[in-house]
Amino acid sequence: MKIAPIQIAGRYIGEDYQPYVVAEMSANHNGSIDRAMRIIEEAHRAGAHAVKLQTYTADTITMNLRNEEFMIRGGLWDGKNLYELYKAAAMPWDWHKPLFDFAHELGIAIFSSPFDFTAVDLLESLDAPAYKIASFEAIDLPLIKYVAQTGKPMIISTGMANQDEIKEAIEAARKAGCKELAILRCVSGYPAPPADYNLLTIPDMKERFAVNVGLSDHTMDNVTAIASVSLGACIIEKHFTLDRNEGGTDDSFSLEPPDLRKLCDDSKVAWEARGAVNYKNKSSEKDNIKYRRSLYLAQDIDAGELVQPGMIRSIRPGFGEAPKYLEYFIGKRAIMPMKAGTPVKFENFSKD
Repeated sequence: MKIAPIQIAGRYIGEDYQPYVVAEMSANHNGSIDRAMRIIEEAHRAGAHAVKLQTYTADTITMNLRNEEFMIRGGLWDGKNLYELYKAAAMPWDWHKPLFDFAHELGIAIFSSPFDFTAVDLLESLDAPAYKIASFEAIDLPLIKYVAQTGKPMIISTGMANQDEIKEAIEAARKAGCKELAILRCVSGYPAPPADYNLLTIPDMKERFAVNVGLSDHTMDNVTAIASVSLGACIIEKHFTLDRNEGGTDDSFSLEPPDLRKLCDDSKVAWEARGAVNYKNKSSEKDNIKYRRSLYLAQDIDAGELVQPGMIRSIRPGFGEAPKYLEYFIGKRAIMPMKAGTPVKFENFSKD
């Protein structure tokens, strides 16, 4: 199924274009706007097409309660309540404009995941070129509709969502006016084991939902992301940091600058290698066709002599007839004398 591309900040995204690499800053700013700017600069230097932020406050995403259901048990954030996590991780709203301005100066696209209506309003005031709906918000249909009403391209991440929930999210976006939509295969584990990704779901998602599909990758390296390109992923989103050892909320499962550069380079190679269905000889093969096997005389033969078994062999190079004709030539008469090592040609033997 051919899906029309979407466009973000002047760049087309779809199966006919190299994968669109998004560097997810998330909480890796570690409370420093200077660090946030360095992340944007390093993402641009590495070749990423976009940097993505997250726009929320602790109060817009949860409540400051320590009831058990608000507590985090296990994993990277064990013992914190949700409010503490998001208060530490949130990016101050007054950073958004200087970060947008800085990205524009560098020439890298920048957009964000809003987590409530006020976040959308802030991002609209900055003329965000697109919106990402995070996996945890994929079931928040009112938020999806509110974003869709902006008329901007949308990317919906589908971690934890089942088929019905993905369909509902897509329908909500479409009905509210979104004309450019992509979804991301995602596993909402931090980090996520590669085996959980079931990448064969990507072509099924494309066929089932008739949208462009990418990958939000929370694995610890680039292998899963590169493999996804061969299955049609046209967007790759990875968390990005300057140094995994600086203690940030998301640092431990984020790429560092050399890793991001390799992802950008290798995903392009994987996309080029994917190509299209093509059984023709490739340009890099043409000079080697002459070295395939073909039929050659293994001994001298006189004019009028019958070809006996063993007189013709299938060897390299490929200037004689194809090996499949070996049996055909047995019993045929040579119409001229020929030396051993002569390529066997139809015109040099009788037809009866």
